[in-house]
Amino acid sequence: MSNSGAGIVFRHITKRYGADASAPLAVKGISFEVQRGTLTTILGPSGCGKTTTLRMIAGLESPTSGEIFIGGKDVTTLGPAQRNVSMMFQSYALFPHMSVVGNVMYGLRMSGLAKDVAHAKAVEALRGVGLVGYDERLPSELSGGQQQRVALARALVLEPEVLLFDEPLSNLDARLRREMREEIRALQQRLSLTVAYVTHDQAEAMAVSDQIIVMDQGLIAQSGTPQALYETPRSEFVAGFMGEAMLFPGTAAADGTVQLGPLVLQPRTAAAPGAVKVAVRPEAWRIRRGGEGLLPATLRKRAYLGAVHEYTFDTALGNIFVTSSDLDDVLAVGEQVQLGLGVHGVSVVESTGP
Repeated sequence: MSNSGAGIVFRHITKRYGADASAPLAVKGISFEVQRGTLTTILGPSGCGKTTTLRMIAGLESPTSGEIFIGGKDVTTLGPAQRNVSMMFQSYALFPHMSVVGNVMYGLRMSGLAKDVAHAKAVEALRGVGLVGYDERLPSELSGGQQQRVALARALVLEPEVLLFDEPLSNLDARLRREMREEIRALQQRLSLTVAYVTHDQAEAMAVSDQIIVMDQGLIAQSGTPQALYETPRSEFVAGFMGEAMLFPGTAAADGTVQLGPLVLQPRTAAAPGAVKVAVRPEAWRIRRGGEGLLPATLRKRAYLGAVHEYTFDTALGNIFVTSSDLDDVLAVGEQVQLGLGVHGVSVVESTGP
């Protein structure tokens, strides 16, 4: 039986489009859980299977094999209307001819609720997303962020067991996207909503999630907390997808250390002795004017981005890209320094290529 604490459970789910048994699988036997009252983001590049997975939670697609539970109930063969889920699309899908309050009431009225009761619930839902006094406006009279809030109120007013988001912020500009992701996270936590959220934006996923599931070609590459995926990726793919990372060949010793050129690292996860790949994030490098056991480097390019400087160095390990938040001691092109590594942002990973 399904875990009673789980809002969503996938067990060995596969999805093949079409009846031909030789057709490729879009989703290849994945299993995961989303605990009640938490937000899980399904993250990955286009075509990895994340939207198909979300649509199977919603009941808009049926799995080829496996089982799906929502709130402890087997919903594998149930349609969308029988699942008590609400889905919010990136297009918002608001009715242009209906007022704001009419849009939010629509689902309640369709389920047979009396007009005055539905109206009261809709007004309360709009208040909950910070829209007071907009009841009679049309969607065309609202900004993109306000339309987003109406769509969110329409989803929340149905009091779903599970709330689903499909790339909800992709139509917004950067500042509004940051504001809305903070609002979604605050609402989710305040109301203890169970949420599955699909995006290809790793910064968005890091900001809103309790758990991130990274998908690659229909499989789960890795799942865990945002911090775990960023700081201890298990593969080259996850290291590269969860932010920028450069891969270097290294050698793991029997004592648990890893040699990377002249640098000796003590990784947080043990590696079997032998050749390894080391993923290093740009912020992990430490620029030094001198010292022992460091990597000599010559600055070739620099760019000022306000909060950080971006540097590109020539080294014995090849070109190395570094971000530095030291805005006082700015390096000049051609300057020679030494590079060391901090603890965070350095991982030994499985190699997925030569």
